Parts: sequence; structure tokens; C-alpha cells
Amino acid sequence: MNTFPVTISSLAGDPIEDRRAEFVERKGPGHPDTICDGIAEAVSRELCREYQAEFDRVLHHNTDSVLLIAGDSTPEFGGGSLDSPIRIILGGQATAEVEDTTIPINEIAEQAARGYIETHFEDLPSGYVDIWPHLGPTSVDLQDLFDRGDVLANDTSIAVGYAPLSETEAIVKTLEPRIWQEIDAAGKDVKLMGVRTNDQLHLIIATAIRSSQVSSVEEYLDVKAQIRDLALGHARNHTNREVRVDVNTADNPDEGIVYITETGLSAEDGDDGGVGRGNRVTGLITPHRHMSMEATAGKNPISHVGKLYNVLAKRTAERIATETSADFASVHMVSEIGMPIAAPDAVDVETTTSDHSEVEAIVRSEAGRIDEITEGIIAGDVELF
Repeated sequence: MNTFPVTISSLAGDPIEDRRAEFVERKGPGHPDTICDGIAEAVSRELCREYQAEFDRVLHHNTDSVLLIAGDSTPEFGGGSLDSPIRIILGGQATAEVEDTTIPINEIAEQAARGYIETHFEDLPSGYVDIWPHLGPTSVDLQDLFDRGDVLANDTSIAVGYAPLSETEAIVKTLEPRIWQEIDAAGKDVKLMGVRTNDQLHLIIATAIRSSQVSSVEEYLDVKAQIRDLALGHARNHTNREVRVDVNTADNPDEGIVYITETGLSAEDGDDGGVGRGNRVTGLITPHRHMSMEATAGKNPISHVGKLYNVLAKRTAERIATETSADFASVHMVSEIGMPIAAPDAVDVETTTSDHSEVEAIVRSEAGRIDEITEGIIAGDVELF
């Protein structure tokens, strides 16, 4: 099973460092696309647990078709109103019947989605969210791949992983959560873009400010200044490049146009969302890197290679970088539908280390531990977006 081909090429260094420009984006947990990713994954995990409790194994499902339709609100300094609810549609497929046992897949999905919202967004009233579960019965053909003994890949797919993060990537990823964790008025809907050109780094930040925390334009501008100072300090602690920061640049304070919201989420008024439109398994959107277009959230963690292989490729690259002291490693892998998931059709590695035998050993070792990824995903311990 572990005899798949592995090709290895040597690099002089991380290719991103030879580029004169690098663009890196991260969508925070309150961005509408990330909300959909989080809900899709919460539904999948809850179905996994229900299946394990009832049948001692995970049954086939994919819950990656989540759509958020924005509500309407009237934000005002000091607190405004929520006028029309956010609507969340839960789509996908799941095993709903086994012999004489019926699984209430839509009830489970709705409870999981509502639990995710209540846990992650304390300023979003549960009554302001309408959840419409529309999971259908799973494909018989894909269920059959679950039932043949060895776990078989349910798709032919390409996955990509790399390590370590570049300087710009690391700054963007670690700065985003600090904004809503350390600035009281900042909501969790943060969109952060890092633009590196030569020796300059430009950070462009869009952050929904909670209206209840600011009573005037002056207080709002003070919050923006706090965010800017936080971002400048954070970046300068991690780079010697010249740093420039802009926050909520669509504002026009003289006309009263500012980015305030009731809930700290743009989803309350105008911004829709969907699964797979946001962060990759690195937690980032990195167009100057090779990256997969697969949506990882909500896909089943047993046989869906679009999910598992992207995590596996990332972990393999991280282990190569760590254990061989490589400055950089990238891993591409391909699956073949209907073939054992622990045996990719092919793996291609590019790395700065010259010890190719150790690299190949790591690749084969990690492929043989794919069950650990499944367990970690079900437990909620694996970064997917």
C-alpha cells in the first residue's frame, strides 16, 4: 500500500523570497465566508459523533454547501437596531437511514449550526439568525466507498502544502486575532491584507467596529488609531521592512460614513458568505503560492481527499522543514478515486534539504498516519481554515 511514487527536487531557498511582491490575505472568524466554513465543519463533526455513538463508525456525509444571506441593520453610535435576520442555509448530503434506523440529519445539522453561532459570536442574538437545514440523502456510490473495508479515496484531487510561512504570511496570520482579542470595540469580522513590495509592507485592515462601544465619530477614530498602533507594533516586532498600515479606508468621517455594526459582523447588513471562499488550510489566502482550490470545511474526514490530503500535505511539509532543518518544503499530492486513501497516486516534493532519502521516509510515514488526521478533525483539533 505504501509503494506510491515520490519525486523530490532540490531548491536553493523559499521561492517567495525571490519575488519582488507578495500578497497575503486572512479572513477572521467573523467574516461571512469563515462563518460558513465554521458552521459546515461544526455540522460535519456533530454528524461524525452521532454516527460513532449509534453505529460505532462514521457514515458518509458532506456538509460543505453552507450559504449565508446577510440580514439588515441600522447601526448607530451607542447602539442601533437589528432589523431583518441573517439566514443560513445548510446544504449537502448525509446518511439518513441504516437498515431500520433513521438518523435525524437535519435536526442534528441545525443544532450544530446554532451551537457554533452561540459559542463564537456572543454579540449576535440567536433570534436574529434563521437556520434552514436542507441536507439530502447521500450518494449510494460514495457510501459504497465507505463500506469496502480499507478506506478508499472518494475523489481524484490535488492537494498542496508548504512550510514554513514567510515573514509576511506569519505577520498577517498572527496579527488578525490580536485585533479582536485586544481591542474591545473591534468585532470578529476582520479582513487583513498584507502587501509586500520590495522592502515595504503595507497592511490593509477592514474591521467591523461594534457600535455599542463608540458613542461618536471621535471615539470611532480613536479605535481606528488603536488598531493601527497595534498593527504597526506587531509588524515591526517581526520585520525590518518599512511598515505602513491603513484601517477601514472606505470611511468618510466628514460625511458620517464609518464601519460600525451592531454585532461586530458585516453579515448583519449586506455581506453574504459561502464555504470555500476564504482561508486555505494554512489559515491564509496566498495567491503567490501553489494552493488548492478545494473547500476543506464540511467534507467528511474519512475518505474525502480534498480535505484530508491538504492537511496531510501541510503536515508533511512542516515535518520536512522541522526534522531536516530545511529552509523550505512544499508537497504536492494526487489521489485516485476508489484507491486506498493511505496510498496517494503520486507525491512531489520540493525542498532545500539535500537528504532526499529522509524526505521520502517522512512522506511515507505521514501517509501511513492519515487516521490520526481523521481523529484530530473530528475532535476539532486540526486547522482547516
